[in-house]
Amino acid sequence: MINSDIEQNTDSENSSDTIENNEEGKYDKLIHEGDKRYKITGMYKEWFLDYASYVILERAVPHINDGLKPVQRRILHSMKRMDDGRYNKVANIIGHTMQFHPHGDASIGDALVQMGQKELLIDCQGNWGNTLTGDSAAAPRYIEARLTNFAHDVLFNPKTTDWMKSYDGRNQEPISLPAKFPLLLATGVEGIAVGLASKILPHNFNELIEASIAYLRNESFDLYPDFPTGGLADCSRYNKGIRGGVIKVRARIKKVDKKTLAITEIPFGLNTSKLIDSILKANDKGKIKVRKIDDNTSSEAEIVIHLYNDTSPDKTIDALYAFTDCEISISPNSCVIIDNHPHFPGVDEILKHNTNRTLSLLKKELSLRMNELNDSWHYTSLEKLFFEKRIYRILEKENAKNWESQLREVRTELEKYEELLKRAISQDDVLKLVEKPVRKISMFDVKQLDQAIKKIETEIAEVQNNLDNLIKYCIKYFTSLKKKYGDNFKRKTELCSFETIEATKVVASNAKLYVNRAEGFIGMDLRKDDNAEFVCECSDIDDIITFRKNGKYNVTKISDKQFVGREIIHVGIFIRNDNRTTYNAVYRNGKGGETFVKRFSVTSITRDKEYDLTQGKDGSQVLWFTANPNGEAEVLKVFLKPRPKLKKLIFEFDFSELSIKGRGSRGNILAKNPVHKITLKAKGVSQFEGQPLWFDRDINRINTDSRGTYLGKFINDERILALFKNGEYYTTNYDLSNRYQGELLLIEKLDPEKLYTAIYYDGQSNCYYIKRFSFEVSDNSPQSIISESEGSFLYTITADNHPKAQLIFSEKHKKKEPETIDIESYISKKGYKAKGKRLSSYELKEIIIIESKKEEDTELQITSANHGDNGESGSNTASETDSPTLF
Repeated sequence: MINSDIEQNTDSENSSDTIENNEEGKYDKLIHEGDKRYKITGMYKEWFLDYASYVILERAVPHINDGLKPVQRRILHSMKRMDDGRYNKVANIIGHTMQFHPHGDASIGDALVQMGQKELLIDCQGNWGNTLTGDSAAAPRYIEARLTNFAHDVLFNPKTTDWMKSYDGRNQEPISLPAKFPLLLATGVEGIAVGLASKILPHNFNELIEASIAYLRNESFDLYPDFPTGGLADCSRYNKGIRGGVIKVRARIKKVDKKTLAITEIPFGLNTSKLIDSILKANDKGKIKVRKIDDNTSSEAEIVIHLYNDTSPDKTIDALYAFTDCEISISPNSCVIIDNHPHFPGVDEILKHNTNRTLSLLKKELSLRMNELNDSWHYTSLEKLFFEKRIYRILEKENAKNWESQLREVRTELEKYEELLKRAISQDDVLKLVEKPVRKISMFDVKQLDQAIKKIETEIAEVQNNLDNLIKYCIKYFTSLKKKYGDNFKRKTELCSFETIEATKVVASNAKLYVNRAEGFIGMDLRKDDNAEFVCECSDIDDIITFRKNGKYNVTKISDKQFVGREIIHVGIFIRNDNRTTYNAVYRNGKGGETFVKRFSVTSITRDKEYDLTQGKDGSQVLWFTANPNGEAEVLKVFLKPRPKLKKLIFEFDFSELSIKGRGSRGNILAKNPVHKITLKAKGVSQFEGQPLWFDRDINRINTDSRGTYLGKFINDERILALFKNGEYYTTNYDLSNRYQGELLLIEKLDPEKLYTAIYYDGQSNCYYIKRFSFEVSDNSPQSIISESEGSFLYTITADNHPKAQLIFSEKHKKKEPETIDIESYISKKGYKAKGKRLSSYELKEIIIIESKKEEDTELQITSANHGDNGESGSNTASETDSPTLF
C-alpha cells in the first residue's frame, strides 16, 4: 500500500535510501514491518519528465520539417488515404484519423477546423465558422472537406516519406511529411507545452517563396508577418520572431464622415465581439465617447462606430488605439522540434532549413526518378535485344532439357550484348523477359521500342541536368508554385511605423474639474460644494497644476477630492513639455520687500513636489498672475502706495518687454516701493510665431519634431489642405492628432487666395476638362473637385499662376499637330464645384503642362493620358515655387 504520509528522511541512515541508491533502480522503496511505504519523489521526477517530453514532442510544438503538430500531420495523412477527389464528411475524417491519433474526437475536430479556416491545405464545404466574428463551425456531420491542390503538390510523396508504426502498431504513419514549402511560416502556429510555448506568426505565401529564392541565390531577405485578418503592423521590433521580440498590430479604422468611423480590418487573434467589448468598456470608463456601435461583419469585417456631434473623429481614432484592443502587442516565440528536441530559431533560420529540406527532397525525387528511368531503359533495351536478336526462339526449342537450362541459355545469349547495356544482366531481368508471351515480333514493334528508349534517354538527360543544376531547378520549382497559387495570397497586413500615442492627449473629457480656492481643495467630486467653482472639463488621467497666493505651486494627479493648499490663485491641466504656455506673475519678495515681475514656463516637474515661483522669503505674496496658452503678454497698470517725495504713483508695464525664462528665474524688479494694486490695461497678444509643422508620410501625421516635409508655421484659425488622388479634398486644423487617410496627392497650408489649375477626365462625356479655382475651408468634410460620374479621375493639378498646356493628339488624328494653349486666357477662375471647360474635342494621347517659371528651360511633362483601362493617368507635381507637398 501507499501511505498518504510521505516518509521524511532526516537521519543519515534514511537519507542514503535515495532513487539513485535503490537496488530496484526506479523507486525509493522502503520496507517496514507490517506494511510497505513508497517515497513518491522519484515517481514524480520520472513521470513528470515523461509527461513533459510527451506534450512537447507529441502535442503542442510543431516539427520544423513540415511545420505540423502530430494531430495536424495525422489529419492530413488520413485525408490523403481517403482522397478520391470528392469531399468527405468531417465526421468520417475524424473517425479515420483516430486510427493514428490516440486522443478524443474533439481534439481532432478542433484541429481540423483550425486548419480549414486557414484556407491553404484544406478545401472546405459548409459552415466552417467565421474567424472574424468568432462563430464556431457546424457539427462535423454537416461539413465536408478535401485536400487542396496545393497540399497534393507540396506535402505528399510516399517514396520520400519516413514512416513509423502508429500507436497501436496496426498502421504506418509519417514521422514528418515531405513538405517542399516553408509551411510552418505560412500558416503560423500557437501551442502551450510544459515549461515552454510556441507562437510563430503567419507570413505571406509569395514573400516566403521570394525569400527562399533569395536564399538560394545567396541574397539577403527579410520576413515579416502577414495576418489573415489584415490590419496594420509595426514590425520594427519583430526580432525575427525570436523570444523578446514584439510587434504592434492595429485595426484599420477609416473616417466615413465627421460623425462615423468604420473598422474594416481587425488585429490578429481577435474577433469583432471581443473588439467591440473592449470599446464598450473604454466607453463606460469614459476614455472615449461613443454614441452607438453596429457590427455589420460578414465575410469582411465592418464595425461602424457612431460618434456624438461634438466628438473629434481623429482624436477618437487615437483613443481607440490607446484604450481599446484596436491596438495590441504580440510577442512571438519561435519554438520548433529539431532532432526530437525543442529549439528556438528565428524565422530566417526556419526558412533556410525549409529551403534546404526542399532542395534535398527535390534531389531525392530526382535521384529516385533517375533510378526508375535507368531501370526502364535497361529493361526496354533488354526487351529490344530479346526480340530483335530472336533470343526468344530458345524458348521454342523442343529438345530443351528443362526450364532452368533454357533460362541459362537465354542469359548466356543476352550477355553477348552486355557491352550495349549500362549494367550487368541479372536473373530477375531474364525472368521478367520470359514471362512475356512468345510470338513473332514485327519490325514495327522494334521501332516502338527504339522510340521508347529515345524518350527515356531524353528524360534521363533532363533529370541529370536538373541534378547537375539543382539550385536552378529548385528556384524554378518555387517560381512555378508562385505562378500557380500566388494570386490567391496577396498581402493583407500593411507594414508601417506607429507613432506613440500619449493617452493624456487623446483621452475623452470624461470628468469635470472643480476648485475650492479658499479652503484649498481640487477634484472631480466637488460639484456639491457650495464654495467650489467649475474650472474645465478634463479626464481622469490628467495631471493638475495649482498655484497659490504665497507663490507655492505643484503638479498632482487628479482625484475625486484633494487638498493642495489654501488661497489658490490658478488651477489648470498640466501638459508636460509644453513650451507655449507662459505664466506671467508679479510677486512681492518677502514682507515689505521689492516687487518682482517674471515670465516663465513649466515644461517638466516632479509630481507632488512643491515649487516656489518667488525667491522663497517668508511673507512673499503673488500680486498678479495669468496663464497664457500661446504666450500672450498683457499690459498692466501699477498703482504704488503714496509715500513722501514719491511723485509717480501710477505707471504701466508691458509684459512683452520681458523675456520668457525658466521656472527657477527670480525675474526683474518692477518697483522698489510698495505696490497698492495692479489692474489690467490691455489684454495680451501672442508673442510666439506660428507653430512650425511637418508632415510625416510614413505615418500620415503632422508633427513638430522636424520629421518629414515642412508645411509652414500655423497660428490661430489657419488650416491644412489635403488633396487625394481620387479628386477629393478636405481641410483640417493643425491638431497633432489629425489623420490623413487615403492616397494623398497634395498636403500644404491652406491659402484661400491661391489659384490652382486642374485637369480631369470626365467619365460621362469621355473627354478632358480644365478648371481654375481656389480651395475653400471644408473641415473634415470631403469635397470633390472633379466630376462624380463613373470613370472620372484627376489627371493633374498645378499651382502655377501662368501655366500653358501642350495637347498631343491620339493616333486617330495623326495629321493634327500638337497644340499649345495659354490656360490663363483659355479659362477664368471659378468655384471649385464648377465643371470647368472642355480641353479639346479631339481624342488626346498626352497632356504636357508648361509652367511659366520653367518655360525658358525645359518643359515639365506631367503624365500620359493613356493610363489604365479608361485612359487614366497619374498626377504630377505642382509648381516648385509654390512649395506644395505632392506624392
